[in-house]
Amino acid sequence: MKNSKLVYWSIINSLAAFAYILWVAWLMFNANLIFGQMKSFWGPAALLLLFVLSATIVGALVLGRPIYIYLNGQKAEAVKLLAYTIGCLFIITIITFLVIVIV
Repeated sequence: MKNSKLVYWSIINSLAAFAYILWVAWLMFNANLIFGQMKSFWGPAALLLLFVLSATIVGALVLGRPIYIYLNGQKAEAVKLLAYTIGCLFIITIITFLVIVIV
């Protein structure tokens, strides 16, 4: 697989993870307005279930394609894709912190 294709997939996977994270952050920020005050143990249970689901989804977005490529014998490309994806996520994280500081 060409490096340009690896970079493309790392950007797509990183942006998909970022979009999902933004949605979960919005949901958590507005949970009190949407669901009201938590009055039972079901609220924390739902939050923990959301955490596990989120870890699974983001894990699949970050690790899914590299694992697939690795299992198909393209080990170097898989490691590169994972590294590029982590790099893209790092850049998105830095940009997010800069937005927080500026706003």
